[in-house]
Amino acid sequence: MLSPSPSANTWLTQYVALGITWGCSFIFIKLGLEFLTPVGVAFGGVALGALTLVTYARIRKIVLPREFKTWAHLTFPAMTLNVIPGYLFPLAEQDVTSILAGIINAVTPLMTLLAMMLVFRSEKVTKAQVSGLLLGFIGVLTVLGAWRGLGENPISAVLALLLSVACYGISFPYSRKFILPIGLKPEAAAATQLVIATAILLPFYLVDGGFNGEVTIGPLLAMIGLGAFGRGFAYIWNFQIMAAAGSAIASSVTYVTPVVAVIVGVIFLGEGVTWYEPVGGLIVLFGAAIAQGRIKLNRS
Repeated sequence: MLSPSPSANTWLTQYVALGITWGCSFIFIKLGLEFLTPVGVAFGGVALGALTLVTYARIRKIVLPREFKTWAHLTFPAMTLNVIPGYLFPLAEQDVTSILAGIINAVTPLMTLLAMMLVFRSEKVTKAQVSGLLLGFIGVLTVLGAWRGLGENPISAVLALLLSVACYGISFPYSRKFILPIGLKPEAAAATQLVIATAILLPFYLVDGGFNGEVTIGPLLAMIGLGAFGRGFAYIWNFQIMAAAGSAIASSVTYVTPVVAVIVGVIFLGEGVTWYEPVGGLIVLFGAAIAQGRIKLNRS
């Protein structure tokens, strides 16, 4: 396991920071698409994240792993957390709002729970987690206004988002089962993961990663934020939360991200908001609190 494990107060602070950071990632992606292709956004994010974390690791005198087996294990989360979703999210956001991308991202805990039940069996799934995750999913449907259907959203874009979320769901229990026991420092694990993702995406970037618009300060800063924080420090926090609280709790941070995505989408992109979006957001937060065990269910 990662050592030392964060205390409850520490990982809760990281949990909030992670939710805000990943919640803003969808608007960062949307802005990045103003001057980059989807491949360019994917590569730029992981490359900037890798540069940030490798530099940070060197400053902290943290050595990256050298064993081939460790790099092989880290290739899986690099693919399922960075490469595939890193491309599919900007691909989808060419046709859908950043708010919808953030909302669909909140299905991740359900995918994680399914992966834990069907594939990985290293963690016990509690009734509180199941109840909280299901309530959170109801909240997501409320935020989305699911009774109205997908509207004008292309089914291909929605499927791309769902595939990304499925990748996230598999990556959390995989990391806890195969990577955390290695004993890497979070900084070393996250930096190595991003270096691998950068190497994988580089050939695709060289083929189809050019600029497709004028570079302006706002979108450029958005890409820096996406790389340094959304693809950088966020993964350190993610590893530390998994070590302290488990993969189900770590993945439930994606219940916070749609709330953040709605807020920043409305404020900075002028995307519309309806009555059921904030109501659904409250349901989402309540479900996440139950899944974390911070709100106890009465036993009968």
